Amino acid sequence: MKKSSLGLALLAVASAASAQSSVTLFGVIDTRVAIGRGSIADKNQLAGGGASTPRLGFRGTEDLGGGMSASFWLEAGLNTDDGTGAPTNVNNQASGGPIAGIGGSQGVVFNRRATVSLASTWGELRAGRDYMPQYWNLYYADPFGNVGVGNPMPATYTFSGRTGYPAANIGVYASNTISYFTPASLGGFFGHVQYYMGENLKNGAATEDDGSGGGVRVGYAKGPFYASVATGRTNYAAGDVRQSNAVGTYDFGVAKVGVQYSRDKNGAVTGKGWLLGGWVPVGAGQVLVSYSQYGLSSAVANPEGKKIALGYIHQLSKRTALYGTFARLKNSGGAAVALNGAATAPNSSSTGLDLGIRHTF
Repeated sequence: MKKSSLGLALLAVASAASAQSSVTLFGVIDTRVAIGRGSIADKNQLAGGGASTPRLGFRGTEDLGGGMSASFWLEAGLNTDDGTGAPTNVNNQASGGPIAGIGGSQGVVFNRRATVSLASTWGELRAGRDYMPQYWNLYYADPFGNVGVGNPMPATYTFSGRTGYPAANIGVYASNTISYFTPASLGGFFGHVQYYMGENLKNGAATEDDGSGGGVRVGYAKGPFYASVATGRTNYAAGDVRQSNAVGTYDFGVAKVGVQYSRDKNGAVTGKGWLLGGWVPVGAGQVLVSYSQYGLSSAVANPEGKKIALGYIHQLSKRTALYGTFARLKNSGGAAVALNGAATAPNSSSTGLDLGIRHTF
């Protein structure tokens, strides 16, 4: 019975796919040995996402004629070390977090993206779960792509989880979004505007706007040069969370460099950080290097972390690569962040090492 049901389901997917102008199955399988060292305790583990976030997705486009098209995109995060799906959030609040009792993970859900779009010469109108505009810049200038032990301080560490975000993946993705993207015919200029809803009852409660907000990102990309700025705000009764950042990259051919500045605010707490990174082609591979720091400022404490990371990705083919990344983090101001699951004392250091393989399809 189970085999028959699975066969019928696959047949239904195939039939639906054949009706589209184009449908693509894609994904990334990325698994690493993650070694963490701290002053209190070390940790060795098998984990996913050392060079790219593991994922499984489907995307398709239908030509509607007259220069207009419709498209969909479904993308699920995966934990390739144990086969579970990554957690999601339904309303950008703690109440919409992962299912309780299963360790913050669940079956395959399209937590990374679930959108439908209409596009034409006027741009693209998109609805569903998607990246926040204010997050994209944090990803773009980082040689390590905000994953693995090399991920930078501004994008990943706020010493007690992402500042102001009470549930899984908030601050990276938002549910219930409506977005507009400018067309590609603006001479290198681009823009992205997004609004997202917390979907609470409008009953006069202080929390009725929780999880609602929006962001905007504008920039210029042409030839070897790229620059963009972004800002956004998410509403919470406990205090609105604001993210603002700016990035720039330039590809010199022999190397590409990137810089980033970030400023976050959550009530009375302000976070500031920056990143300097580089990509250096070497034969069939690429050397990655970054220095980043991020600190919080409040009336109670001012924790800060500084991190240096060095990595190498070697392409065995266009789709398969081996990689290694080493990172060292120094805490101050009472911070006690450790790498790769280790534990370290306040104001102490931590080191981490990733050794992994990535395959894309």
